[in-house]
Amino acid sequence: MSVFKDLWWFFKRERVSYGLGILVLAFVSIFTLLPPYIVGVIVDHIAEQTLTTTTLLSWVGVLLGVGLIVYVLRFVWRIMIFGAAIRLARLLRNQLYEHFTNMSSKFYQKQRTGDLMAHATNDIRAVQATAGQGVLTLVDSLTMGGFVILTMALTISWELTLISLIPMPFMALLTSYYGTLLHKRFHVAQAAFSDLNDNVQESITGVRVAKAFGQEEREIEGFRAQSEQVVEKNVSVAKVDALFDPTISLIVGLSYFLAVVFGARYVIADEMTIGQLTSFTIYLGLLIWPMLAFGWLFNIVERGRASYDRIKHLLSEKQDITDELATVDTVAKGDIDVSLNSYAYPGTDKNALTDLHFTLKEGQTLGIVGKTGSGKSTLIKLLQREYDVSDGLIRINERSINEYSLDALKRAFGLVPQEHFLFSATIADNVAFAKPDASFKEIVQACKLANIHEDITRFDQGYDTVVGERGVTLSGGQKQRISIARALISDPNILILDDSLSAVDAKTEEQILNSLRENRRGKTTIITAHRLSAIKHADLILVLADGKVIERGVHEELMNDGGWYRTMYDQQQLESVVRGGGEE
Repeated sequence: MSVFKDLWWFFKRERVSYGLGILVLAFVSIFTLLPPYIVGVIVDHIAEQTLTTTTLLSWVGVLLGVGLIVYVLRFVWRIMIFGAAIRLARLLRNQLYEHFTNMSSKFYQKQRTGDLMAHATNDIRAVQATAGQGVLTLVDSLTMGGFVILTMALTISWELTLISLIPMPFMALLTSYYGTLLHKRFHVAQAAFSDLNDNVQESITGVRVAKAFGQEEREIEGFRAQSEQVVEKNVSVAKVDALFDPTISLIVGLSYFLAVVFGARYVIADEMTIGQLTSFTIYLGLLIWPMLAFGWLFNIVERGRASYDRIKHLLSEKQDITDELATVDTVAKGDIDVSLNSYAYPGTDKNALTDLHFTLKEGQTLGIVGKTGSGKSTLIKLLQREYDVSDGLIRINERSINEYSLDALKRAFGLVPQEHFLFSATIADNVAFAKPDASFKEIVQACKLANIHEDITRFDQGYDTVVGERGVTLSGGQKQRISIARALISDPNILILDDSLSAVDAKTEEQILNSLRENRRGKTTIITAHRLSAIKHADLILVLADGKVIERGVHEELMNDGGWYRTMYDQQQLESVVRGGGEE
């Protein structure tokens, strides 16, 4: 029952709904006690041959009235208790979503998408059931069971009541044992579901890759095997779950046996009327639901406890990128000073960057080049505080980036990442994502700067074209240019193009870069690239290798140095000539 203690904060918050719901449940239990009493009275009238039509109709009228009252009261408690449980689910879902959006890249390196989805769906449903069905079964089993036992003892026979309840302690022991088993197995079953969820998410996302390599059958077989594991774990839960009802039915059956045997003796001895024994057995029948509910309660509570533990563990993950040192809430702008002695990703010993120092004046363009894994993207992540620097300092306008609030820092940057993620929405909505209040004119202007406007106008639906999940209906170059338009529409102080021109041809690349130079005068631009033509106009070019700067300068200086940059540039120019059929 510890999950109720864990959820006490919510029960206090919804005390009016739960208080009224519990009060109404108690009244329902009281009114439910009347029909057995009325049946007993009628049976005694029949046995004594004193039943009249008027008496019978009067009692039938009372029964109809009780039924109508119980009908209304059951509607009320459902609204109160189940409504509160639904609000708990909404609250936890919102907390999880906010937590997910506030966490850094480090968090997502440890967590799988399928696990996070399982937390936000199955686990929340289990907790909702605890706050709804769990509270219902706890209160209803206690009130109904308590009232029934008191009525049996006080109005009929306390001796027969005690005799009939002899088997009940055994039920309590057995259901408690079942509950412990259920908690362990349900935790394992939920973990298996998370694995399956993650597999499905990855398989659907990468379905084109699977088809391209003809691996559909292997994917299907892998899913089938994992699905069987989920079934196996849930069957293990069901085996324990299936023990509750038979156990409770057996215990209640023993109670019935004792009640009939000893009750018959009391009737024969004239210590009880036949009507009282009839009422007693009906009351005993009313105990079946509280007993079943009590066993069901263990089921619900243990599922809820396992799920709430998972949710709490997830929410307890601390943000490693915070505003703790922030003193500035204005959008960051100005010169960028980078002075890094070293940086290694969390959990690794190898430095991703070493001895990296440079200054980029406001309005200048920085080009960063190097082989794959040289540290280009790592520098971009550090500039945006996806990770924090431990040995060194990054400053904007002579202030550490840690002094800017995260919101102020984020609003300073416009990022076009390597992986061009587009939402399953219209092109206009994707472009306006960085500026939700953008006018259609602004959207079109951003697309023209990104050299994608003409492509969009050729679509049947134009800017209202739905691109499909992750932009699946677009080419790589189109996705890149829409991503660029999305970054440009907010007119950021610092624009970052992280290898974002690789999917466009040289002519389109040149047009885009010319547009940027013309329209972003006075604003800073940072470009990482493998194709050196994308950064030859930059005011400062850094050549990285194994996280270190091996060359720096402008294009002409690097060409004169005759190092890696000159070799790579000449090689790319030669490749361009070959692709063009030998024409320069």
